[in-house]
Amino acid sequence: MPITTFAEFAQRADYSLLEELQADPQATVDGRDHRPRQVFSGHYVPVAPTPLPEPELLAHSSDLFAELGLGAALVGDEQFVQLFSGDMGAAVLPMRPYGWATGYALSIYGAEYTQQCPFGTGNGYGDGRAISVFEGLFHGSRWELQLKGGGPTPYCRGADGRAVLRSSVREFLAQEYMHALGVPTSRSLTLVSSRSETVRRPWYTAHSSSFDPDVLVDNLAAITTRVAPSFLRVGQLELFARRVRRDAHPGAMGELHQIVLHLIARNYRSEIDPELPFTDQVVVLAALFRTRLIALVADWMRVGYCQGNFNSDNCAAGGYTLDYGPFGFCELFDPLFQPWTGGGEHFCFFNQPQAAEANYQMFWTALQPLLAGNAEALDRLDTLRDGFAAAMQLQLEAMWAGKLGLDRYDPELVNALFELMVRTKVDYTILFRRLSEIPEDLSTIQDSVYGPSPEALDARWAEWLQRWLQQVDAQGDRQATSEAMKRLNPAVTWREWLIAPAYELAERGDTSLIRELQTVFSRPYEALPSELAAKYDRLRPPTFFYAGGITHYSCSS
Repeated sequence: MPITTFAEFAQRADYSLLEELQADPQATVDGRDHRPRQVFSGHYVPVAPTPLPEPELLAHSSDLFAELGLGAALVGDEQFVQLFSGDMGAAVLPMRPYGWATGYALSIYGAEYTQQCPFGTGNGYGDGRAISVFEGLFHGSRWELQLKGGGPTPYCRGADGRAVLRSSVREFLAQEYMHALGVPTSRSLTLVSSRSETVRRPWYTAHSSSFDPDVLVDNLAAITTRVAPSFLRVGQLELFARRVRRDAHPGAMGELHQIVLHLIARNYRSEIDPELPFTDQVVVLAALFRTRLIALVADWMRVGYCQGNFNSDNCAAGGYTLDYGPFGFCELFDPLFQPWTGGGEHFCFFNQPQAAEANYQMFWTALQPLLAGNAEALDRLDTLRDGFAAAMQLQLEAMWAGKLGLDRYDPELVNALFELMVRTKVDYTILFRRLSEIPEDLSTIQDSVYGPSPEALDARWAEWLQRWLQQVDAQGDRQATSEAMKRLNPAVTWREWLIAPAYELAERGDTSLIRELQTVFSRPYEALPSELAAKYDRLRPPTFFYAGGITHYSCSS
């Protein structure tokens, strides 16, 4: 039977993180710990969210509700909305009356940073506005529920701990869209906005082409509840490993050991035999995480997703997508596509495999202290690290072959296609979806092109198309190839210029476009009905090129 009351929901509580890991010994006992401070030890800080005043539930994921066994009646349950608007006064036993925030370290492309910490030590860096409020078992699976925008924590670095409605709408929709695409990801449960609290953020004036935000805007504060098996990050393992290397306190090695065991239990237990010696479990963990991370990044590139800021602190140790802040989806094909103004080329669309390898390097570094003195285990760990690039390349080759319906990767054919896509200025999603029809000539793919192309370029396209068709036909059944391609090449993609009206309307209390986008994104591999296709399956209009907040945006959320 579905869970229809808050009391039934509360009975699902099961707090493995709070029970198995160590709290910061300097933390308060009531969770009233909202000012920036250094956290020297412990895996988490008990902290109570700051409730949104006059909260209103704007949206929920009916798909995730169904997966968790939550009845639709909870949408109207006052305590349920109270909890997910940040008010722990709703908690009833066996729930805890506070939430928790975690610290983690930051590395960018394998370089360790502490500058983002206000104390210059790394002891003040972590979940500044993300507060987990529930961990429990649903249908035998463990899920953690976390409020993004739930108010300040000791890691807030002086900020207000809030998220704006704009970024909350984006994250709420993006997580469920990625899930529908079949890309491993955190999920969205609810989206709650305040009717009265606003926070000021830099953003863009209407029709601005400025690279950086050019105006301060008052935004409604909002909270999106994101859900995952855990929110453990590579940066968390790094934090404890750094403390071991610095001999920061007597329990540093024990805390690293505990967090790795907890990661295995939360994200890998079905694949790692608990009877194995701990050192063997660590090596198996490294192998499994490598496999997941490589597959994840290949999936990102398959669907046109760019993380924008793939640091180690934004890299989930469970191997799924986490932290939808400066992300975007590639429309006009550009290997250097990067939507975030603070990101740079090193985090661009086609550089994501290299960013992933750098994050894996930090994961490898964090595990090393646990294998000290075991030369055989360290050698196996080194082999996994040394083989990352080759394994990543094989996964990418299989992905590109699959998008083209080919049994085997043809580097000349694929590279020639990339060159034509750049020269012709094509839409990434529309082109591959049109190719999935196995077209005989160029007419089918013309609507993927931003503007006319020279005859000489059309001739090269025609030549490429014939080379590709010969390989497709050599495999046999065109219809079977077409169907396989359509399962990999979505019919609809995220287009920022179609998302912006949804959050702009939501600011005025109109959630109709949020609901429409939920429908559009729910089955992304199926062709849209004609009335929706006319709106969502089309090229970006010229007025939205170089538009601040659309083609590029800051992470001021």
